[in-house]
Amino acid sequence: MILEDKKILVVGSGKSGIAAVELLKSRGFEPKLIDSNENLDIDKLKNDNPVLKDVEIIKGEITKELKDETTCLILSPGVPTDLPWINELRDNKCLIIGEIELAYHFGKGAVIGITGTNGKTTTTTLVGEIMKAYYNNVDVVGNIGIPYTTKVLEQKEKGITVAEISSFQLETTIEFHPVVTAILNITPDHLNRHHSMENYIKAKEHITAKQTNQDICVLNYDSPDTRAFINDCPAYVIAFSSKERLSDGYYYEDGFIYRAGVRRDHTGYWEDDFVSYNDNYNMPKKIMNVHDMNLVGMCNIENVMAALAIAESMNVPLDITLDVIKKFKAVEHRIEFVATKRGVDYYNDSKGTNPDAAIQGIRAMTKPTILIGGGYDKGSEYDEWIESFDNKVKLLVLIGVTRNKIAECARKHGITNIKFADTFEECMNICIENAVAGDAVLLSPACASWGMFDNYEQRGHIFKDIVNAIKE
Repeated sequence: MILEDKKILVVGSGKSGIAAVELLKSRGFEPKLIDSNENLDIDKLKNDNPVLKDVEIIKGEITKELKDETTCLILSPGVPTDLPWINELRDNKCLIIGEIELAYHFGKGAVIGITGTNGKTTTTTLVGEIMKAYYNNVDVVGNIGIPYTTKVLEQKEKGITVAEISSFQLETTIEFHPVVTAILNITPDHLNRHHSMENYIKAKEHITAKQTNQDICVLNYDSPDTRAFINDCPAYVIAFSSKERLSDGYYYEDGFIYRAGVRRDHTGYWEDDFVSYNDNYNMPKKIMNVHDMNLVGMCNIENVMAALAIAESMNVPLDITLDVIKKFKAVEHRIEFVATKRGVDYYNDSKGTNPDAAIQGIRAMTKPTILIGGGYDKGSEYDEWIESFDNKVKLLVLIGVTRNKIAECARKHGITNIKFADTFEECMNICIENAVAGDAVLLSPACASWGMFDNYEQRGHIFKDIVNAIKE
């Protein structure tokens, strides 16, 4: 990929866009920045971000003159790649990439790329902690909330980047080449952006596009679409399963995680400072008791198996990996225990932004549960989520644009104890008033937060603030 002599336009004035501008300027480029928000306060944006002081910033629609001069477009993840003016630039042979591709172009060291519909943040965070326990110079970046470009300037040749990569980000990668990848699962999500399940699957699989059989890809054997990809994946595959006893890979059975097959010693990449580590197990080997973990739910057992496979691929000794896993606690907003108030347990699963993620949240509950659902409509269907309630949900409290759609689906499945709330504060009051000692209240909306909140983090923080303010 050649960036020299390109007239570069960065699209989006959020964290990713600003970080992209900063990296480009550090490398001697003079990018321009555009944001479609007509109400963008450019003076405030520049005051808040000194790196933009001498950058030309355009708000609103792109002009013909700007389109004609632009030869490289750098998109922030939230910008659809099929907007008419972007298609026009693409037809004119403009180079179109994203922040991940830009960072990889200038970055150093080895990259671990983790994607999937659900579990990305937990797995990425856990893998980052495992890598830090054994290696120096480890960065954890990407969709987890830290732009990859913000870490590039300080990276070392023998460093490691652990990157959570969304389907949006993968749409704009070209040369991005992680030495280890993981596709944790694929279930319907973001179909309003990708338009079809086939496109969404291709976006996820694209994380392996530059891998070879010298690289490693960790795949979920239980997810039909990732299982179907095993034979077509260009990398060497390590599978994991929570449902089947595998002959090669990691699997869960009766409270334990096992490793079957032969561990591949991944020596092709590492030299000098890095230790090649080989342990050909006498298979199958019992790796760990899942009750030794702080994480709860089958979804987290799957995340841990993926992390074990990634750690193995990076030659981290098993005892170090297990020590980190046993100490690791749930990431914020993902089946996160908040507090027990008046005998009621409150759980923040605000990151359950699609039905499949929310299924994992309700499955982790062991008490009668008041469930908060609803939000922005991403075009999801809710039948499987409702079916997973398994008589645990004593009250369903619905908010947001999708509340009527979810309520209709719930009634179809025989669930009638439903209440609507117009505000989140009203929703929380309903939960507090109806919960009794021995219950759980779970925020696991199965929908994005947009409309009522800036993001799922804000939704989760407000939930926790309200819970922590409940008087005993």
